[in-house]
Order: sequence, then structure tokens, then C-alpha cells
Amino acid sequence: MVVPTSSHLNFTVRRRQPELVAPAKPTPHEFKPLSDLDDQECLRAHIPLVHFYRHKASMAGKDPVKVIKDALAQTLVFYYPFAGRLREVVGRKLLVECNGEGILFIEADADVTLAQFGDNLKPPFPRFNELLYNVPGSEGILHCPLLLIQVTRLKCGGFVFAIRMNHTMTDGPGIFQFMNALAEVANGASEPSIIPVWHRKLLSARDPPRVSCTHREFDEVVGATIPLTGITYESFFFGPTEISALRHLIPHHLQKSTTFEVLTACLWRCRTKALQLDPNDDVRALLIVNTRFGQGRFNPPIPCGYYGNAFVYPAAVATSRELCESPLGHALELVKKAKAKVSAEYVHSMTDFLVTRGRPCFTSTRSWMISDLSCLGFRDVNFGWGKAVYAGLAKAGLGPLTGVSFSIASANNKGEEGRLVLMCLPSKAMKIFGKELGNMLGNYENNQNYSAILSHL
Repeated sequence: MVVPTSSHLNFTVRRRQPELVAPAKPTPHEFKPLSDLDDQECLRAHIPLVHFYRHKASMAGKDPVKVIKDALAQTLVFYYPFAGRLREVVGRKLLVECNGEGILFIEADADVTLAQFGDNLKPPFPRFNELLYNVPGSEGILHCPLLLIQVTRLKCGGFVFAIRMNHTMTDGPGIFQFMNALAEVANGASEPSIIPVWHRKLLSARDPPRVSCTHREFDEVVGATIPLTGITYESFFFGPTEISALRHLIPHHLQKSTTFEVLTACLWRCRTKALQLDPNDDVRALLIVNTRFGQGRFNPPIPCGYYGNAFVYPAAVATSRELCESPLGHALELVKKAKAKVSAEYVHSMTDFLVTRGRPCFTSTRSWMISDLSCLGFRDVNFGWGKAVYAGLAKAGLGPLTGVSFSIASANNKGEEGRLVLMCLPSKAMKIFGKELGNMLGNYENNQNYSAILSHL
């Protein structure tokens, strides 16, 4: 059991008045409809990300606030829809009014050093609401800024870059593309290396809509969702030792499974045990599958530069008893089978389903969703101060939905590369989850450090 040294860290943040940063040049005033994947109910939420950067001697005299703010105005010339505001029309359809109003930007200073956050930097971060201030009135979906950015200088010369995105406008790969463009401009580029494209019609419903696949991710399920009160946020590191331990628990014919598939099967099983559900209740793992990647997932292919939402989430379904009492390999087979459903037709069918059913949210009761963002390279986003020490999602969850996890690339305090999985559960369930995970990893005799991932439980 490890208690991070930063868990009780206290510091003061001094913020200047939030301001709107508009594109540096005039941009078109127009209305752009979102895709039918963009405007589904579950994406009408704000998602926070955070990057921590060290002091760099060669950047002495350079102010990260000014560098990023100036680059932001230039980058918004290319990503001008982000400077607009969302409107809703008939049928709950969303479109962005590209009016150049701008995004919210906050300049801040904190009386704390990067070292004081500890040598194992990972969520949950102490006093994160001070590092990304929720400007009153800005958290709505309609008629509100689509991005909020706060740059906080630290006493040591490092800084924190935090961003909150309206998920209807973009997904993980999309916001990474935007941040990478911002970093390129901050380093002197006149334009991004990847020019953004809109093309949202590619992921809109057919005319007429035709639901041709079964979408169990939208099953109507009776039961209570996990409450927002009493929730604990944790992050768990899986390095080579932990992944090897899990692979020793699966049969030979499944050894070619991806690391993400193996992790998903393990975490789904441990999470279900932790919630102590009725053995006969159905449980779901919703698997984020991005349509940008993989042969045959979408035709025509999603173009380079597309920054809208471009993913579906097929469901693996089992009873609680089936999942908890069967070997890990069974959960893994269910995960692989669900992922294999995704094809171009499946994507079209899901967009048609969303439109014909009023753009619903996925089934949140007894469901768990996981998104693998480990391949995106968030830590490589370099504003001139080098790679980030930590970069990626700031916490698990999707707005009011707690049953959403993220997997990001990370390194532990030994320098081992691996994946950090962000989880949120009721406090009692989180303790059980940690023990179940530890027991599973402890089944591998050579694994000596599984307890190191059980952060302050």
C-alpha cells in the first residue's frame, strides 16, 4: 500500500480574471452541424486533461502563459469552430455557430514546486479544481465556451497546462491533434503540420436510417446507477511485471490478445466483483473502438485531420456470476468478440440508431466503459519546455457518469513504461477492487510489486 506524498499537499493559486481568446485573424461566420456521433447524450459533457512540465534552463526569460496564449490565437485561425458556440435545433440536433467569440483562458501562479507533487505523479491530483478553475456559468453545453485552458506557473519554473473540452466537439485523438497543433505554433510554426478538416457528414445517419446491427450498449436496464456521492478516484499502473502476470492467467490460444484486451478483461472482472451485484444481473463492458484506425472499420476512411468524435462502443455482456466465477480467459473472449463486431456497417448502424431513438445515452446501469488513449503520445506535446512529466486525463468519469475509465501511457517512479488506468468507484467498492486486483496479480509467483499499484486505498 503506497500513500503518495502529495495526497495532503496544500498550496495557493492566484488567478487573473478569465478572458476570452479569439482567433488572431477574421474567420468565417457560419453554422456547422455536428455529426450524429458527436451530439449523442453521453457526450454532452466536459472532460478535463492536464499536463505537468518541468523548468527548462534554455527557456529562461520565456513566459509559458504568453507563449501558449499567443499560439492559441494563431491556432484558432485553423480550428475556428472551437471559438464558436453550440446551438440546438429541431430533433436535439447540435450545430456550432462559428462566431469567433473565443475560448476561455486563465493565467495563474501557484506557490508550489513540481517536486512537491511527488515523484509518482498521477491522478487524483491535489486541489485540481485550483489548477483548472471552473469558471461560473461556463460549464453548460449550449451557448458556452467550447474549451477552457488554464496555464499555472509553478515556483520552480515549471508549469501546469490544463484544458477542459466539450466532448461533443472532439474526442481523445481530436483534442490531441489540437494540442499538438498548439505546441507546433508555440514553437514557431506558421501553421499546423496536420490541417484540421470538418467533414462531419461522414459520421451522420443514412437517409433513410437503417439499424442493421444489434446494439446492446443501449439496452434498457432496470436498476440504480452508481451514485455521485462517496466516489473514490484512483489510478493503477500496469508495467511489464503486471502485464506479464496477467498473461500467465490466460490460455495459450489467447496469448496474441492485445494488452488493452487483457487489461479490459481483468479490470471488468475485478470491478464486477467489487460491486457485489446480484449474481443473475447482466453486466456490460463497453469497449471504445476508434473508427480512424483498423482496416475496414469505416469506408471511406476517416480523413487525416478529422477532429470530431469517431468512435463506437460495442458491449461485452455476461451475468455477474458468469463473469466472476469463470477464468480470466472467458472474460477476455467476451471482450474480443465484442470488439470484432465493429465494421463500417456497425458504425453506420449505430449512427442510424442514435438518430431514430432521439440521441440517447448508452446504458449506464451495471455498465463500465473503457477508452484506450495510450497510443496518442500526450506526453510528447512540447510547448518548448520539453516533454510533459504527466499528460492525459485528469480523472475517470464522463460528466455525471462514473462508470468510465481511461488508459493512458505513463511511467512509474522507477522509469518503467506502462499504462495508467483511471478508475472511479464507491469507496467501499474501490477497496475490494484493489484487493481483487492484487490477488489476481499475486497469482504470478515472480510478481513482487503488485501492491505498489494499490494507491492509498
